[in-house]
Amino acid sequence: MSYDTLTGRTAVVTGAASGMGEATARLLASHGVRVALLARRAERLTELAAEIEAAGGQALAVATDVTDPASVAAATERVHAAYGQVDLVVNAAGVMLPNPIAEGRADEWQRMLDTNVTGALRVIGAFTPDLIAVAESGRTADLVNISSIGAHVPFPNYAVYGATKAALTYLSQSLRTELGPRDVRVTNIEPGLTDTELGGHIDNAELSGQLDGMFDALIGLSADDIADLIAYTTSRARHVNLRQAIVLPTRQA
Repeated sequence: MSYDTLTGRTAVVTGAASGMGEATARLLASHGVRVALLARRAERLTELAAEIEAAGGQALAVATDVTDPASVAAATERVHAAYGQVDLVVNAAGVMLPNPIAEGRADEWQRMLDTNVTGALRVIGAFTPDLIAVAESGRTADLVNISSIGAHVPFPNYAVYGATKAALTYLSQSLRTELGPRDVRVTNIEPGLTDTELGGHIDNAELSGQLDGMFDALIGLSADDIADLIAYTTSRARHVNLRQAIVLPTRQA
């Protein structure tokens, strides 16, 4: 697949220290996109930026906590100072902390809401003016939100995580009504079982074991599979919006 139309674009990728965010940043950079890498783990970002640049790409490591308004504001300034306007935003930052709702883990609920919903909104708010301006100039502008199949398929003990992803899916749908008429494309991607670090956040041995069993039975997707979908979606002609993509392992479907 040719992604030549990506060359020369400027992207912000959150959650870039690992998983889908890292894979997406690598792939976009390999096709000539200048990539601003946003995540909390500064050391991981620095290493990734060095690897991208060693391979001939351009990358900017920006340690950012999307749950902190000041951190996002500072990151926005750094990106603009280094690269100017952004024309592609990928919201890949997320956290998954499943547990029975009866356990009342309000701290986990808040962390998922702050990262998966409010954090995404902060990034969208920071860079939407760029996307609108880029589109008005006749260039391609993309907002890509990575949601989850859990947004509309319920799983026991994943209620709050699923609710945050349902919010992101609905947000994408609503933003499309605002931004689509202004030629800004909004794409919502809902992956099924995918091999990332999210599973490592689970502190419930039973649920962690269930997830491992699902990978054994279903042969999960890789982060590279999702990155490839994002590259394909954002490299289409600017009048084509692949608005919603549900991508599952064949056995999960």
